[in-house]
Amino acid sequence: MAEQGVGVGQLLLAEYQSVKDEQKARIGFRDNLLYVTLAVVAAVAAAAAQAKQASMLLALPPTCVVLGWTYLVNDEKISAIGRYVRGELGPRLAQLTGTDVAFRWESYHRDDAGRVTRKAVQCVVDLVAFCVVPLAALVVYWVGGPVTAGLLALSLVEAGAVAALGVFVVRYAVPFGGGGA
Repeated sequence: MAEQGVGVGQLLLAEYQSVKDEQKARIGFRDNLLYVTLAVVAAVAAAAAQAKQASMLLALPPTCVVLGWTYLVNDEKISAIGRYVRGELGPRLAQLTGTDVAFRWESYHRDDAGRVTRKAVQCVVDLVAFCVVPLAALVVYWVGGPVTAGLLALSLVEAGAVAALGVFVVRYAVPFGGGGA
C-alpha cells in the first residue's frame, strides 16, 4: 500500500511541476505582450506623425484589442493554474502525506497587505495599454483632419471593440482578487 501512495505522490508532484512550468511560460508570454504593445504603439504613432496621416492610427485599435485579449486570456490561464494547485493538487497531496497543506506559497503570497493595491494598479495599467491608448488614437483621427465615411464607420467599430475589451479587463480584475494568480 505504501508503494501505491508514493507513486500517487510522485504523480502529483510531476503534475505540479508540469502546471508550474506552463504557468511560468504563460507569465513570460503575457508580460512580453505589454512590451510588444508599447513597441507597436510607438511605431504606428511615429509612422503616422512622419507621414502626417492620422488615418494610420486606425491600425492601433485592432492591434491593441488582439494583444490585450491575448494578454487577458493568458492571465486567466495563469490564475486558473494557481487555483488548480491551491484547490486540487495541494489538498490531494496534503491528504496523501497527512499534512495540513501542500504548496503553502500558492496561498501565502496572496494574503499580503499590498495585493489589492497591486491588482487595482495592474487593472489601470492594462486599461491604459490596451484601451486608453487606442481610444486616444481614435480621438486623434476623429479631430485630426478629414474623416471619410468608410473610415469613420471602421473607427466606430474599432471603438466598440476597444470598449468591449475594457469591460472584460475590469470584469476580470474586480473585485481585485478574482482574477490574479
